[in-house]
Amino acid sequence: MTVTEEIQALKKEKNAVILAHYYVRPEGQEIADYTGDSFYLSKIATGLEEQTIVFCGVSFMGESAKILNPEKTVLMPDARADCAMAHMADEECPKAVLDLADYVGSTSGIIRYARESGGDEFIICTENGVRAALEKENPEKRFYFTETEPVCEDMKRITLEKIRHVLKTGDNEVRMDARLMEEAKAPLTEMLRLGD
Repeated sequence: MTVTEEIQALKKEKNAVILAHYYVRPEGQEIADYTGDSFYLSKIATGLEEQTIVFCGVSFMGESAKILNPEKTVLMPDARADCAMAHMADEECPKAVLDLADYVGSTSGIIRYARESGGDEFIICTENGVRAALEKENPEKRFYFTETEPVCEDMKRITLEKIRHVLKTGDNEVRMDARLMEEAKAPLTEMLRLGD
């Protein structure tokens, strides 16, 4: 049995669903039931029937899923996967670059812009994991990344073997203080409402 086949069997056995961020390795995106940016995956997490959520992303994403679904088990394939940007107050991109852009927005927004645009070639200034979704949705278009492609090393830690491991063992379950979860739920819920 392949790792992929084991994961599929474990998902059924454990009543689990896999959510993967665009920045994880392509094989992680392929095995996922849902792939998207952190906002989309947070929205999806609120309507899932499965009891276990395997979140292929970084810590704040798993925490958001847990806050929005306190009764569910949320597993992180790599407990060390974190997002430095989530701890920064600075801009992700210098204003001079933003001023040159035809589009500035979320990862899902970048994919939508490329799909709906009449252009054939795009320079992409975000993490290179989005390449798989861009090329899948737009096989006739060309995408160029900067010479030193941006890579989120933490997202790349997530492998099929780690997904299989957490499904088998229940390791890396997201656990949070109940009071903190309650305090964080209102702003997260409002974010989802405003994003519609």
